[in-house]
Amino acid sequence: MTSIRLAQIAVLLPDGDVLLAGGYDDRDSLDSAELYDPETGVFRATASMASARGGASATLLADGKVLVVGGSSDKRCELYDPRTGQFHTTGSLATERWESTATLLRDGRVLIAAGAAYDQDRTLDSAELYRP
Repeated sequence: MTSIRLAQIAVLLPDGDVLLAGGYDDRDSLDSAELYDPETGVFRATASMASARGGASATLLADGKVLVVGGSSDKRCELYDPRTGQFHTTGSLATERWESTATLLRDGRVLIAAGAAYDQDRTLDSAELYRP
């Protein structure tokens, strides 16, 4: 790997590569991302996220983009586009979330549920929807 990572996201992309992003190194949360090619065993850097995130959730959308939510005190959500290799901010969560679940629904929306309040010792019993 190009960076030490703990609590990162990992998503299998349509082309077979794996997107790894965020997490923590031995000091702080990370905004960096990389791609892993399982055929060659090679890791390579890709663009960084707008926010450092550890304990985020990621969901592969029907169009091949990856939605990244939570994992930081920044409520902004981000989309990774594997065609361009870039992250772009898109929408915001109503509640800061760490280690929530994110599930793609049949109609293309993403259900983001539970988790913990960021930097607080409080679990969440709420959910919200992301609409692409």
